[in-house]
Amino acid sequence: MFLLYPLAGSRAGARQEFRPSVSKVPPTMRNTLYYGDNLDIMRRHVADESVDLIYLDPPFNSARDYNVLFKQAAKDENQAQITAFSDTWQWSKRRYEELFDDSRNAGLFDLMESLYRMIGQSEMMAYLVMMAPRLLDMHRTLKPTGSLYLHCDPTASHYLKLLLDVIFRPVNFVNEIAWKRSSAHSDTKQGMRRCGRVHDILLLYTKHGRQKWNPVYTQYNADYVESEYRHVAPDGRRYKETDLTAAKPGGDTQYEWRVKRPRTPAARWQADLDNEYTSPNPAYEYLGVRPYNGRIWAYSKENLASFAKAGKLIHRSTGMPRVMQFADEMPGIPLQDVWDDIPPALGDQDQGYPTQKPLALLERIITASSDPGDVVFDPFCGCGTAVVAAEKLGRKWIGIDITFIAIDLMISRVAKDFGLKRGQDYDVIGDPKDAYSARKLFEESPKQFEIWAVGLVAGVPQPEKSADKGVDGKVYFMDLDGKLQWAVCQVKGGHLTPTVIRDFSHVIQRDKAAMGFFICLATPTKGMCREADELGFFEAPSGRKIPKLQIRAIKELLDGKEFDYPKGYSLKSAGKRLTRKGQQAELGLE
Repeated sequence: MFLLYPLAGSRAGARQEFRPSVSKVPPTMRNTLYYGDNLDIMRRHVADESVDLIYLDPPFNSARDYNVLFKQAAKDENQAQITAFSDTWQWSKRRYEELFDDSRNAGLFDLMESLYRMIGQSEMMAYLVMMAPRLLDMHRTLKPTGSLYLHCDPTASHYLKLLLDVIFRPVNFVNEIAWKRSSAHSDTKQGMRRCGRVHDILLLYTKHGRQKWNPVYTQYNADYVESEYRHVAPDGRRYKETDLTAAKPGGDTQYEWRVKRPRTPAARWQADLDNEYTSPNPAYEYLGVRPYNGRIWAYSKENLASFAKAGKLIHRSTGMPRVMQFADEMPGIPLQDVWDDIPPALGDQDQGYPTQKPLALLERIITASSDPGDVVFDPFCGCGTAVVAAEKLGRKWIGIDITFIAIDLMISRVAKDFGLKRGQDYDVIGDPKDAYSARKLFEESPKQFEIWAVGLVAGVPQPEKSADKGVDGKVYFMDLDGKLQWAVCQVKGGHLTPTVIRDFSHVIQRDKAAMGFFICLATPTKGMCREADELGFFEAPSGRKIPKLQIRAIKELLDGKEFDYPKGYSLKSAGKRLTRKGQQAELGLE
């Protein structure tokens, strides 16, 4: 048991025992995306010791807003830019006090007081106040064999390591991994007076030092192969010679190894597997070889014979055998703590999401620290690369994000990459399920409500109100000639009149959209429906005529009454559909 000792006069008072809060929530039985504050969701929905692997990439980059670029379909040249989240952490005395008001955070009181005295009311302190209770709860959710990877940059890594040392204990620190995320920066001519910043940090901790670990190997580089495997076999394969003797005895190690060679110039020794020396061939010479002085054979006589039969034994001029290790048969270099072989997410992988990490990075982490069927948890899941990697590798998963734009993107990714359907293959919890909760979302954040509503109809959200010119989203499909078309979407949460529909008709015509979808919280009036009918019809690929302007209330969409339009065009996804290793399993949390 780990005990924390407070500083003299600290807020903690007497000695505090590190004892995480205990979750009594019912088990979650399916892969799940949660929309909301991850601290609240963890405490209500993620049970004690229920997770095998946690990967988190919490945002931090002082005084900068990140934007999401939704790359739209090929013939629409515009890109919609939407602020996904702001990671400019503003100091709040109230939040700092709330940290100490919650007894579940007692194990962190001393450290947080010390940090506050050192760095004061800064953005960094605000960030640590946000992270501290969340990391504490993540420790609670990990199984005894679980691991946590915290992805950060050098700006905050040393502060976060202090938090993790207190929560997980220093003895459970495993690695500080440096991932080279970009190529060299050449800003010297612009006045840069420091080394280029090209790497991120991954802090790896285990729950109790009994973590799962599956060895991972990386490829040899060409220079290493040429220098280490400098011999070339007749078939062109590169190999190196390895000594077959050892310093410590054990097993069948005292025998004489018999070799022979033709009595011709430049002939090499070869294994005398048939003991031909007992009835020697005059055309051959024979020799018995023993280990060097002070050493013994590292392998039994049977193993050396197996090497010879497999063509992997070579003999020196003295007759001493050496084993041939072929470069193409070696697993590679055991994974080290500097990863410079994984480039950033580019090309088809790029979702245009800020801080997006490459799929290969998450695949490496998940492969090394979990087994098929294990539960992978990402509490800051952004565009969902950890979720995608977990699904691809046959793991179960939990993802949380505080912006619905991220949840919407994840829903889209798992649909396009794996054909998964929400409610059928996995659950989404926290987004509105009825008209009342939809209205509450609208009251809390009109923009989040707008993004959520567009997502209900598989649309792509558009920019902020100041720039959208009456378009909140677009839904893409193919026309009669197989050309890309789109329906523009408009979302309204407030008062409705026929004038709103009349104005939306002009937007549809102005943008040369094939159709228009109007989404509203309130029930549309008869006057609105009459205005919609005035715009006429769009002819579908089948020849069927479909109303050009359609109206749906949120309640209708939630009840399954979709917009009528030609379905079949798939939005651009992260490359080709991915294949899963293993089958989708039930998510059983204790």
